[in-house]
Amino acid sequence: GACCALGGSGILIRGESGAGKSSLALLLADLEDGAFVADDRVVCDISSGRIRARAHPALAGRVEVRGQGILSVSALPLAFCAEAILHLVVDLVAELPRLPEPPEPVDILGIPIPSLVLDHGVRAAGLAPLLIRAALQKDWA
Repeated sequence: GACCALGGSGILIRGESGAGKSSLALLLADLEDGAFVADDRVVCDISSGRIRARAHPALAGRVEVRGQGILSVSALPLAFCAEAILHLVVDLVAELPRLPEPPEPVDILGIPIPSLVLDHGVRAAGLAPLLIRAALQKDWA
């Protein structure tokens, strides 16, 4: 998985290898109120009844970009955040029905986190940031 934050709200991005998790995290981190948190092995724990996400110590401050290798986040013009409280889980999938049911919250360490499922078509159209912002503002539970 990968993790970033928008407006201080942590977003855990999950999906199969090659689904675009790191790319989406970098795209979101590049937004005005975005920040990069972690790539690949995201460590989650409970802090004050909420889920805190951060990078595995061996990978902190690094991101793998397909075809470019492992890059230092400090070499990219991105904000970096050592940890974030999760407010949303985004699952990347190949395809969704045209009118899917609203996603259920995802259980992370026994705590329900609102979720959003994005298929390849939505991501290819560039709609992911818009839909993620909407999900952060909406109560999906």
